[in-house]
Amino acid sequence: MTIENHGEYAMCPDLLFYKEGGLRDFLEERKQTLKKEIEDYQQNYILNVSEEDFCQSLISKYLLEAPTIHEDKIYVHDTTEVDIDVSRDPRRMIIRERGPVYVKGMQITIAVPFNGDEKLFQYQPSTFTYAPPRGEIIDQEIHLIYQTVEHNPEELKQMYERELNEIKKDLGWVRRDVQNFNDSLGLFVRQNIAQRKKKLLDDLGLVDALGIPVKRRDSLPLTYAIPTIRKKPIIEMPKVTQGSFRPEPTLSEEEYEYILEVVCNMALVMERSPKTFSKLEEEQIRDHFLMILNSHYEGQATGETFNYGGKTDILMRVEGKNVFISECKFWRGEKEFLKTVDQLLGYTSWRDTKTAILLFNKNQEFSSVLNKITPATQSHECYKRDYSLRSSKLKNETTFSYVFHQPNDKNRELILTVMAFDIPRLG
Repeated sequence: MTIENHGEYAMCPDLLFYKEGGLRDFLEERKQTLKKEIEDYQQNYILNVSEEDFCQSLISKYLLEAPTIHEDKIYVHDTTEVDIDVSRDPRRMIIRERGPVYVKGMQITIAVPFNGDEKLFQYQPSTFTYAPPRGEIIDQEIHLIYQTVEHNPEELKQMYERELNEIKKDLGWVRRDVQNFNDSLGLFVRQNIAQRKKKLLDDLGLVDALGIPVKRRDSLPLTYAIPTIRKKPIIEMPKVTQGSFRPEPTLSEEEYEYILEVVCNMALVMERSPKTFSKLEEEQIRDHFLMILNSHYEGQATGETFNYGGKTDILMRVEGKNVFISECKFWRGEKEFLKTVDQLLGYTSWRDTKTAILLFNKNQEFSSVLNKITPATQSHECYKRDYSLRSSKLKNETTFSYVFHQPNDKNRELILTVMAFDIPRLG
């Protein structure tokens, strides 16, 4: 009898890439499930949570891993004696009306290990054949089952290799569909979170516009950007700290980057004029920055100008709250640099504060200083991730930007930009 794959093809329950329908429909349903999950989160959570952390958690949760076969680990899982119906074998000249005729034969199960999401074996990819391969999915293995009453290893090998090649071909089509899904997931998540957040804030704005006193729940936060005043910024969901929040001002990213550009331009002047600036102390350098910054911003009685508080701070304050803080420091090694970061965190008790550290190098090789900044910053316990500034003027080898969180609340984030400048010491 010829070796055959176990079961009748038309009635076989173990068809791969077929059982649950189209993969495209499955992926679309997965996106809709994700969208509904975002919509089901309560207002308090959406407005309090770190948006980037929330996005990354959802992306990680809904990403799919297409199965990958480990051909080097394929093995014979089981061999057993079985009764095989040979009534359909034309070589045996059996009258079929008599019913099944059984003889003793052997069943061989070949196990093909894989990693990835096993449920993807149940769906038909967008490209497919009308004769899908067969097998059983058990504990991260594909079991290929064959029965024979003859001892013909070459025929068995050819059938197994043909079946395996068909599975690999289908997996290639699955992998392409899944990769397209994964590539689109980040944008899809961010758009839906942004839409949900905008709706919630618009709803709050509508209520405020009624002009009727509203008794607010303590847990509703609301951040807003201060007006531009220049020339008339595995898988668990992030946890939100409970408590009472009030509306808080925040500096827009566009304005934040403009401030950094002004700082950068001033620092370049200092680098090019070492004779003038090489003997200045930190407080004197700070005063030069205050002067140039206030020339770009209107001096208003509401405190929306730059001032200093403490030894070297450059502050922008709105309604008594710090929305921009900068420290001017000479580079004195990683330990002192991290103390400066701690100092900034002590000032930033409000949401969305933008900060900067202006580092001036006099005594060390400048390239060595630049190489130490990022490792030192990333070693801080409040470091969350690197941050990409949008301004082309700030994309250079001496400007580094990061996202930090408050020591007691991972959802209260701040942007820290480190700008390093070399002031050569005169001989």
